[in-house]
Amino acid sequence: MLSVDRRRGLSARLKLALSYAAVVAATGAVLLTVVGLFLLRYVPDVQIDAYPRVPNRGDLLRAFTPVATWALIGLLVVGLAGGWLLAGRMLSPLSRIGAAAQLAAQGSLSHRVALPGARDEFRDLADVFDGMLAQLEAHVDEQRRFAANASHELRTPLAISQALLEVARNDPDRDADALIARLYEVNARAIELTEALLLLSRAERRAFTREDVDPALAAEEAVETLLPLADRRGVAVEVGETVPSAGGTGGGGVRGSAALLQQLIANLVHNAIVHNLASGGRVAVRVHEYPESVALVVENTGPIVPPERLPSLVEPFQRGAERTRSDDHAGAGLGLAIAERITQAHDGSLVLTPRPDGGLIVTVWLPRV
Repeated sequence: MLSVDRRRGLSARLKLALSYAAVVAATGAVLLTVVGLFLLRYVPDVQIDAYPRVPNRGDLLRAFTPVATWALIGLLVVGLAGGWLLAGRMLSPLSRIGAAAQLAAQGSLSHRVALPGARDEFRDLADVFDGMLAQLEAHVDEQRRFAANASHELRTPLAISQALLEVARNDPDRDADALIARLYEVNARAIELTEALLLLSRAERRAFTREDVDPALAAEEAVETLLPLADRRGVAVEVGETVPSAGGTGGGGVRGSAALLQQLIANLVHNAIVHNLASGGRVAVRVHEYPESVALVVENTGPIVPPERLPSLVEPFQRGAERTRSDDHAGAGLGLAIAERITQAHDGSLVLTPRPDGGLIVTVWLPRV
């Protein structure tokens, strides 16, 4: 933790108290001076012989000066005491925010300031600080779960490789070609998972250069690469023409990374294929253009998806209950998670809607250029 060595100065409470006292004393001094000068201007500075008992200006000054001095001292004391109390009362929210910040610096993100009362500058600051703590806590928890799941997922292919090598060492007569083929599959699985993790991290950090991208063209290219997989699984993939809607015009694009957006569409189409029916399933990819946004829709047939399961589908390493395991897709549960992170990195939103007769509709909303 970064620590700055600073010389200890006056506290903010003492500074405010001194400021209050100085303002009160200065105001009193000005008031007494104005009163004194205004009244003394009408009093002669000489002794009037006809009225020997009437004081002159000098007599009044000698009588007024000690009283004014004590009055100023009293105002200074009252201002200092009152300022100290008022400053303490006004700065108490900052003390609570500071205590929460210290707990957060020590790793405790569950504490909240929760200032009561009507809105003001301090309570607005406390609410913003509480919101920041909530986001940090959620982010840290998500990162911890992600790290644990990633470690578990990467450990599996390594453990399989180690087991295969131990079996081969203990059994010299084992078929070497079969062993090599199996190790190749396991190694390819580990590489695929590592690349997915790197892609997920890149999308979360928004580490990419933005350029104009045609979502319809990106959809066609992504679908083209997945057609062999769809053919092997007996799934028909249909790419619809771009549909201008509600005032939208053709040819509109989005601002972002062409590679990431194509990966986004590829992940959605890939999930739509592998979560489809064993044979005879369908996948439809459509692009709708609106005046201020572009909607990319990927719809697939398949098993019925319970609505309560939708939020968990976009979490890393969450696999669908009906997913079919095959050589085409080992399944790490990162497809929709990566798609959502890429969408968020492009200031968009991803919406999941279950089809009544089974399957899923995924709609990605992206702002237009």
